[in-house]
Amino acid sequence: MNILTTRLAIAMTSALLALTAAQAQTVYRVVGPDGRVSFTDQPPAPSEKATATSGGKAVSAAPSGLPLELRQATSKYPVTLYTATDCSPCAGGRELLTSRGVPFTERTVNTAEDGEALKRLSGDLSLPFLTIGTQRIKGLTPSEWEQYLTAAGYPPTSLLPRNYRNPAATPLAPPPAPVATKAEEPKRPAPAPVERPDPNANPAGIKF
Repeated sequence: MNILTTRLAIAMTSALLALTAAQAQTVYRVVGPDGRVSFTDQPPAPSEKATATSGGKAVSAAPSGLPLELRQATSKYPVTLYTATDCSPCAGGRELLTSRGVPFTERTVNTAEDGEALKRLSGDLSLPFLTIGTQRIKGLTPSEWEQYLTAAGYPPTSLLPRNYRNPAATPLAPPPAPVATKAEEPKRPAPAPVERPDPNANPAGIKF
């Protein structure tokens, strides 16, 4: 094998390796909060939805880029915290979940409609109220919360990425739909008075 053949073989091998690596690279199809679609080889941000492909085939990808252990726990037993403004135990519950690194959704109970929705969900107005999958926990007892979180598979210490942010809290009850007001009908002008002929002006009743 001469030098030219050897160089050609090396070049073909390098090109083949580069092609294989490119085909194996994971590509994310990212849908941003504004609905725009983009493609990237970087894991998506927490506020973005993504579908990953590797070698042209779809693979599973966590939208928030969570570690496997957290992805499994959140998919099986999602955590939702119900709170109210100026509720000290609610703030304590939020701090417990945050310090342990538990991804959670927060729903606020601040209106009469929120209260009615909470009653239908938990049976009363006790706050904080925590759900872990189908488990429902009323009030803040840190040891009880820790026990349930451990049983659900959440790590004892935080594994969250540094840039992870939980979704913003939202009201439990949707805002009431605006009441449609009936449009006022335009006022019609009053009909002009009909002038009647004066019978005394034409006593013979002559018509033209």
